[in-house]
Amino acid sequence: MAITAADVKALREATGAGMMECKKALTECNGDMAEAEKYLKEKGLAAMAKRAERATTEGRLFIRQNGNKIAVVELTCETDFVANNADFIAVGEKLLDVTFEKGYTKVEADHEAILEPLKVSIRENMKVAKVEVIDVPADAVASFYVHSDKKTGAVVVVKGSTADAVKTFAYDCCLHIAAFTPSYLSKKDVPESYIAEQKEIFKAQMDQDEKMAGKPENVKEGILQGKINKHLAEICFEDQMFVKDDKKTVTAKLAEVGKEAGATLSFATAKLFVLGK
Repeated sequence: MAITAADVKALREATGAGMMECKKALTECNGDMAEAEKYLKEKGLAAMAKRAERATTEGRLFIRQNGNKIAVVELTCETDFVANNADFIAVGEKLLDVTFEKGYTKVEADHEAILEPLKVSIRENMKVAKVEVIDVPADAVASFYVHSDKKTGAVVVVKGSTADAVKTFAYDCCLHIAAFTPSYLSKKDVPESYIAEQKEIFKAQMDQDEKMAGKPENVKEGILQGKINKHLAEICFEDQMFVKDDKKTVTAKLAEVGKEAGATLSFATAKLFVLGK
């Protein structure tokens, strides 16, 4: 009996098992839906639907560089216990393997297929929440960092030189991003809508401040703009004070390292990764 895609879909919806497992079950049972469902239950592959409803707030980030590409995989699960399981970690590494081997840039069916057997054996909901690949230009150095909790990581690519000083700086920038969690790379990346919203918030706060009541409007506007500038410097990576030298901004440190390397440097990528975000 021919097994149709509709048959596989129907069995998946009934059992919550994976598509490949459903197809195999129907094939083994000559297309008999009831027998196929029983087959999956006996194999421990059914009843995944209920588990699929459970929140996956734990997990790990996996980051690896291979040649001129850096792959980031976010693998989530229900409990911290499973996140530290050796099999869970091994699957995360396999997800990186297939990402590089197949040239994937997002979550694909192959990723889900690799994860499915572990979901079945551990009986906990898991998800390949993210797959992202970052290109490294020829005239650039790249670095990455994953914090000890495995839930926070960073990738930085600096263009313009491949000198050792630049490599060290790129890694230090990863540490900086993981520690200070900037929301944007630079001020130009901040949406105008966000700035307008912050102005409204700061203006409302100033309106409630009795000390501001008697000040001229132009003075108030200057104070408001000062608050915005300070806020942007706190949330924009390039304007934050550098983690290894709090007397200089990241931009100033970038120029200093560039002068040392005899090159003009710029950030191709400076990105924060946080589990679940």
